[in-house]
Amino acid sequence: MLSQILIIDKRKELSIKYKKSLEEKDVSVNISRNLKDALSNIQQLEPDLIIVSDSIEEPLTDFCERIRSLTYNLRPIIVALSKSADSGDRILTLESGADDFLSEPVNIDEFKTRIKAHLRRDVESNLDNITLLPTGKIVKKSLKRLISAQTNQAILLVEIENINNYRNVYSDLAADKLIQTFVAIAKSTIEGDEFLGQLNDKQFVVITNTYRAEKMAAFLTFAFDTVVPKFYSEEDAKRGYTILKSDRLAGMRADFVSILIGGIVDKLNSYTTVDGILAKLNSLTKLAKIPSGSNYVIDRPKLSGVNSVVENDKNKTIYIHEQDDALALLLRTSLELQGFDVVDTLDVNSSIQPSLLIIDSGDNLSGLSFCKEIKSKVNFVNSKIIMTTTVHDKAAILDAGADLYLPKPYEIMDLIRWIDYIENHKS
Repeated sequence: MLSQILIIDKRKELSIKYKKSLEEKDVSVNISRNLKDALSNIQQLEPDLIIVSDSIEEPLTDFCERIRSLTYNLRPIIVALSKSADSGDRILTLESGADDFLSEPVNIDEFKTRIKAHLRRDVESNLDNITLLPTGKIVKKSLKRLISAQTNQAILLVEIENINNYRNVYSDLAADKLIQTFVAIAKSTIEGDEFLGQLNDKQFVVITNTYRAEKMAAFLTFAFDTVVPKFYSEEDAKRGYTILKSDRLAGMRADFVSILIGGIVDKLNSYTTVDGILAKLNSLTKLAKIPSGSNYVIDRPKLSGVNSVVENDKNKTIYIHEQDDALALLLRTSLELQGFDVVDTLDVNSSIQPSLLIIDSGDNLSGLSFCKEIKSKVNFVNSKIIMTTTVHDKAAILDAGADLYLPKPYEIMDLIRWIDYIENHKS
């Protein structure tokens, strides 16, 4: 990642000398000659490190206190330069918020080494323990700089789907290994000054150029789907899904881990905040969701229209197919009291479908064919299916595509708890 340094110094020759000694391929240095310009640059650039000289019109102690209060969430490193060699001045400046104090004249080699050490420590303190990637603070700072620079670049948000279900079955250690494998694949695609960071435990951000974005997304989805089956047991790999095993979740079907990628290409000038970019990217990853496997959606300027991605209101519709009329009425009443919209008719060709389907399999498992039909249709990609049954053939029911096997008889409150769980854990 490109590190940003801001030098605040009224002296022209010395500040230029410091700038030249520090500038490298991965380090950008800016100079401010006065406090007004410095404060503007701090807000716009969010520098990783600030070098401030006592040549400015404000005491170093006051300046350090002010910068710490203004940039509380950003925590830039502050290195103070002073003509004073007095230990009292040094202590007072450090207590006021400076991280280092150098007396001038400085040895330029020592100066350069100290600054590099500070930058290295700042980067290392913001790496994820599992992936060793820059964490959310660095990711958001990089995105903000991208907005400020208004350059023609592309951003990819990669979300790992179903990783928590994988943890449930195969352990935290196995899930960490799977995530590390994805990171290794992603790192193999990174070139030059491209950026890869980890936004949270299952989302990653790639900053690349506009020409490579779609090729990178295509490679990541292909490579990840190729390697994922190797992380499952032979039985699960053959079946194409796994079954959750904890007491609370036992009997629930879980699809294989996959990745969804949303990308913005060459449209950064339409965004003014990091939250705006992340909201759009999250919307695009939802559009990328397919019944199984990894997929990507890239928002290209030439193909997109105004407000092309819209967040829909939460779908609270539940379809009930229950052969026992009394139980069907009880289900309807109970779910409507919970705030759901319950329907008992279904147009399988409609583009808008219920969030959840509760299907009675029947004594002869006749509901399985209906379940297979539903799962085969793209317009049901965001719908989940609970299959209730008096015939306790878990494998047949989950093979038909049901997301949860619920044997009869069951308690209504148990069903409602399952519905809450499914609704709260949708991608």
